[in-house]
Amino acid sequence: MPSLRIELGGENTSYMGRENGLVKKLELSVLPQRFAVCRLDSEDAIPDWVMEGDFWSVTRTDEELSVVVPEDSAPASWKSEKGWRCLKVQGPLDFSLTGILASLASPLADAGISIFAISTYDSDYILVRDQDLEQATEALSEAGHVIEA
Repeated sequence: MPSLRIELGGENTSYMGRENGLVKKLELSVLPQRFAVCRLDSEDAIPDWVMEGDFWSVTRTDEELSVVVPEDSAPASWKSEKGWRCLKVQGPLDFSLTGILASLASPLADAGISIFAISTYDSDYILVRDQDLEQATEALSEAGHVIEA
């Protein structure tokens, strides 16, 4: 299948076509720290310190406030799941692209690896358990994706 080169914001990003509707090649990097996925009540205030790190995410719904922060920042009093590692899809990604998350989630699901996905305007992030990181990078590499060291 021929390559498709898309220029986004002056940066070149290669996509090697599609197979079964999934993007065949994405470039990813592994963030160095471990993260905690935390749950607070929906009406709780977002603590100012949450926004001090290099990577964090906050999502509020009617049912909950979810916060992703570096693991060592998560207060012991918060309900949290610790030990997550983060794979960043190198972006920016064009909004017209489809199948980005599916191309990552599918091989990870086939390998029995649970994910926590976060999307931003420019990119996607996949969190996997620390103990699954090696198997996750192998599964994604076997699916044709490139993992930067």
